[in-house]
Amino acid sequence: MSRLCSTEGLTDDQSEIVAAVHDYVEKKILPVATELEHADEYPQQIVDGLKELGIFGLTIPEEYGGLGESLLTYALCVEEIARGWMSVSGVINTHFIVAYMLMRHGTEEQKKKYLPKMATGEVRGSFSMSEPGLGSDVAATKTKAVKGEDGNYTINGQKMWLTNGGTSNLIAVLVRTNEGADSVYKNMTTFLVEKEVGFGETAPGLTIPGKIDKMGYKGVDTTEAVFDGYRTTADQILGGAPGNGFYHMMDGVEVGRVNVAARACGIALRAFELAISYAQQRETFGKKIADHQAILFRLAEMATKVETAHAMMTKAARLKDKGERNDVESGMAKMLAAEYCNEVVQDSFRIHGGYGYSKEYEIERLYREAAFMLIGEGTSDIQKMIIGRALLKDYQLRS
Repeated sequence: MSRLCSTEGLTDDQSEIVAAVHDYVEKKILPVATELEHADEYPQQIVDGLKELGIFGLTIPEEYGGLGESLLTYALCVEEIARGWMSVSGVINTHFIVAYMLMRHGTEEQKKKYLPKMATGEVRGSFSMSEPGLGSDVAATKTKAVKGEDGNYTINGQKMWLTNGGTSNLIAVLVRTNEGADSVYKNMTTFLVEKEVGFGETAPGLTIPGKIDKMGYKGVDTTEAVFDGYRTTADQILGGAPGNGFYHMMDGVEVGRVNVAARACGIALRAFELAISYAQQRETFGKKIADHQAILFRLAEMATKVETAHAMMTKAARLKDKGERNDVESGMAKMLAAEYCNEVVQDSFRIHGGYGYSKEYEIERLYREAAFMLIGEGTSDIQKMIIGRALLKDYQLRS
């Protein structure tokens, strides 16, 4: 493993897990990633291997069949996986967020029902807050769950941008409910929606239309979810009580932002590795391009950005592991890692010259993957709003 992105203070178990994932990436992901990505092919064999490694149950407590590891361990594994192929890290991200929300907010019955099967990968999770035309304005959620006289709910509406929408069989979905609260945020509820794997009508009243064609983030399926008279019970409300959905989702998004930061770190590290390797092979004007000062300076700046993003990401993960709120730190880590990832990938692209524009070279794939980091789990501008508002509270002027 490289000098960059090393992490101090890991236990022996953490080091062994991360090393095992690194080895798996080297042997099973990197050799096939570009071919599968260009074909937009779901990486079933890779996913099956990750199941065997226990990645789907990495953070799930041992009492529910998982490994009981920390967010930091998970983030470091995500960093390694994204270094191989970012889409694969997306396969496990939404699953991880749903498992986290169940661990933190689910009833004991919900935990017993879902977590053991999630640990093995038998149950695969996805989650959805966004809707067409909604973006980051969660308060404008229109999808609605109406409670009937029999105590059951009927959900109608359209959700957007479900990663693993087709391959999952459990969706944590945020909807509007009429709880009579004075705040729109207290009139939101998270439902646990069971469905079949695949596309079309995957449950009575629930349709997954098909994959959305994307610039990058290939292989993993991104979908819509259309609810039209979908019937469910109060038992499927996360935590058992309506009106807490917004807070459940925001808690999940905090760990999701650490995940995206880790993905950005992995992409950036791989882009640096490709650049420094190519710079020592390509010759211009009678010498290796790595010996040109302009390239040398660029490599130094790239490595520094990779290290800085990694440090921010691990700090945010460790803070959450201590049970503290990390909205500012995860926002900072996500924003910085995403921006630096794009800068490092662009510099690597330039170092590759004309070959960087060819699909035969891996950097072309990374160039498209890096763009998603700028918008996944909230844009950099959204992160700045979260960070700025929190700082104003911390540094409020005293009269």
